[in-house]
Amino acid sequence: MSVADPQELLEQYCGPGAETRLIEAPGRVNLIGEHIDYHGLAVLPIAMQRRVRVAFRARNDGLIRAVSGDGYGTREFEWTPDLEPGAAGDWENYLKAAARAVGRGWGLGCGVDAALVSDVPPAAGLSSSSAILVAFTLGLLWANRREVSFEELMEVLPEGEQFVGTRGGGMDHAACLASRQGCASLIEFAPLSVRAVPIPGDWGFLVAHSLTTAEKSGAAREEFNARRTGGNLALARLGFASYREAIGGRSIGELTGMASAGLSSQIERDAFLHTTGEALRVRAAVTAMERGQAEEFGRLLWESHASARDLLKISCAALDRLVDAAMEAGALGARLTGAGFGGCAIVFCRKSELARVRDGLLARYYAGRPDFIPQKHLIETEPGAGALAPGLLPRPPSVD
Repeated sequence: MSVADPQELLEQYCGPGAETRLIEAPGRVNLIGEHIDYHGLAVLPIAMQRRVRVAFRARNDGLIRAVSGDGYGTREFEWTPDLEPGAAGDWENYLKAAARAVGRGWGLGCGVDAALVSDVPPAAGLSSSSAILVAFTLGLLWANRREVSFEELMEVLPEGEQFVGTRGGGMDHAACLASRQGCASLIEFAPLSVRAVPIPGDWGFLVAHSLTTAEKSGAAREEFNARRTGGNLALARLGFASYREAIGGRSIGELTGMASAGLSSQIERDAFLHTTGEALRVRAAVTAMERGQAEEFGRLLWESHASARDLLKISCAALDRLVDAAMEAGALGARLTGAGFGGCAIVFCRKSELARVRDGLLARYYAGRPDFIPQKHLIETEPGAGALAPGLLPRPPSVD
């Protein structure tokens, strides 16, 4: 049975006890910039209002115990330097990833009792896994009386998630930590920076679930990692040290010519063209957002989906039908969001059109689907604040 209050769940699990603190980390929706953060290129996500909420108590030993209020049971392990992942797809792996990240960054410490509740749909491309990792990492740091900076966290969190087996980038963690209310985050890498880009007040977003899931830590992991490998091989064959160097002020036509001449592998050529084209679309999308150009922003979302579908091949039949249904319902733009192979699409329109677009999706895509749950699978999304926002993160206990 689902329990909505993690502090109540912790008392049910462990009984009344020592000081308890609540830490929250949001899911995220990537507006544009798919499969390029791991190449060091800028992305444009927002944090969701939906969150992973974790209640923590510090222990006097190295045991880590956690219970899920969402039907995933309990997990327990000793915090040691040589933690190994368990079965693929098990949520315990994200707890171990957090412990490993904290251990590598700040040393082993006391364990915790914890209870976790989430309203971020899992395996939907909304970074529920990264939100668990972020929240649990912050909880372990709180329990061990550590105050750390955003930059310090970003040194360990992406590697921590790679412990689970997904060779992603740092976008999810940066968005979960540093997003600002009402804004998209332009996240840059090497050097790391986050710039808040205010979203026009009349712009609206729906997160629509394809009702198809793909576990990044499960069957889709190898497919996900293969996209990164293809892009890296293309870059090496063309003789560039980075994608930013490859783009270097070139037009999409020049980049296409370069790929055609220098890459014989279709997989590598397509990965290169998606990566470079998507990087240029992110810059154009920021400009459109700053100028309030809704139609241009929507066009860029649609072009991003076409590139993900045709070049990177990370879409699926259900996502393509969902995006088409959104456009037919009157959306200005729509695209898959997240790792792909299932999960969600981000649907963009003016707020005055949200009800009409939602009704259109209900009629065109979700009608007759008994597995459709409106509050879970079709979500109006307002850009929220990250876990490090003032007032959200409790200060750790003071050191005597």
